[in-house]
Amino acid sequence: MTSARDAAANSIRVLVADDDRPFLSSLRQLIDQQPELEVVATAVDGVHMPLLDGVSATARLRRHDPSICLIALTGDDAPTLEAVVEAGADDVLLKSEILDALLEGLTGVRAKAEG
Repeated sequence: MTSARDAAANSIRVLVADDDRPFLSSLRQLIDQQPELEVVATAVDGVHMPLLDGVSATARLRRHDPSICLIALTGDDAPTLEAVVEAGADDVLLKSEILDALLEGLTGVRAKAEG
């Protein structure tokens, strides 16, 4: 039988950042409903925000931990999509299509890491 601690150890840990607090809250709720995912932190900085934009945050995170899975969520245009990929994102998703793609992307990265 799997304990809660074992389940937490096997979950995909997710940090969610967005400057739109209602969107951030909704996204966290959606992710929290998935048994294989665990939101470990949220932030309101990282995407077109005053302290650090998403492209810069991606580049810093990639430099700090090259093995981290970075999936950017955006509603922006093609230049932003290209910039975040060049900064080191593993994937870029449009906010309008995130849940299915997010689950597929995260579980795919995990399968790749385990295989």
